Amino acid sequence: MLELTEKAALFSAMVSMPEGSIRMLERRFAGDIDTDYYKGEPGAVDPYVEPWEEPETEEPESISQSQPPQEETQTQPAPETRTAVPAKSQDPSPPQDNTHVDEIPQEYRGRIVQENLASTSVPLVSYGKGKLRNYTEVPDQEVEEIMNRGMNIQLEDTDEPQVLIFHTHATESYEPYDSENYDTRNSWRDTDNTKNMVAVGDALEKALTDAGIKVVHDRTQHDYPSYNGSYERSAETIDSYLEKYPSIKIALDVHRDAIQREADLIVKPTVEINGKKAAQLMIITGSEDGTMGVPNWEENLRFAASLQNAIEEDWPQLTRPIFFCYRKYNMDKTNGSLLLEMGSNANTLEESIYTAQLVGQSLARLLLEEQPG
Repeated sequence: MLELTEKAALFSAMVSMPEGSIRMLERRFAGDIDTDYYKGEPGAVDPYVEPWEEPETEEPESISQSQPPQEETQTQPAPETRTAVPAKSQDPSPPQDNTHVDEIPQEYRGRIVQENLASTSVPLVSYGKGKLRNYTEVPDQEVEEIMNRGMNIQLEDTDEPQVLIFHTHATESYEPYDSENYDTRNSWRDTDNTKNMVAVGDALEKALTDAGIKVVHDRTQHDYPSYNGSYERSAETIDSYLEKYPSIKIALDVHRDAIQREADLIVKPTVEINGKKAAQLMIITGSEDGTMGVPNWEENLRFAASLQNAIEEDWPQLTRPIFFCYRKYNMDKTNGSLLLEMGSNANTLEESIYTAQLVGQSLARLLLEEQPG
């Protein structure tokens, strides 16, 4: 099962990649990719690589917009604050809400399996309490040496924002219930910013601002009305903020993953922290093979390792192994550019908002501890 879990991690990252990137990974890691997970059939990845179209109900935000709209009110309760007592983490309890299963016609009824994906039997690179899965040709020893250089980002004494939160795929959404079944017709897309990745970003933003860290949160739906070209559009957004606020040191692209093992089986990466289900986080950071155009990839890797270690110190098993691969994902923009996968489509929004709150607390602690006295 652990071997299947690790292979699913590779597939889950492939699902959200453009077609050319999938082919690149297939060439590099042909021996590691199980065709049972990725068959190359259009129907298996259409929701993620084809344009996503639906009638517009309101005018999408402009990518040239440099100020986020008024913050939407969040009704989710704040998580427990960190104390001297370590967080209690455990594997997820059984699904809590199966009352809606009968509403799904039998022919469209898929299965959800909850799993704690924090551990794996495959050899990993370690840094502190964190783990990394190396899908590059960079030797593990070199990766470990880079990670052991430690945290590379320090906040400045300024009233200007130093963290940018944005969403290349803002309309990604989640399952409506903590259930053992799902509707296979679900596209896991929603233009309502109270139900998609923007809501998760709002929770992350609030945790940071509550700690006194200045944040700018862009709520642009770069993947609507067309999914194709999302990264090009989010790159323009990042550039506009960096021009307006040269103080920005960290750029966090907040997504959710998608893990599909079989045609009707999706995976829900989950752990319980202090008795409450949290969607597990996977950090993605890229390397350079001469074609990516990410000269500062080592700095992003250092930040990724430091962030994961801080999260694991506070909330054990909240993270899956870092996914270190040959991808760009606009990580050339700052020395603290990361892609954060908050759970998967099988998780609920509530679980992912909780994760964002916890991650925000750990990131704030990390940044404030590194701040010059």
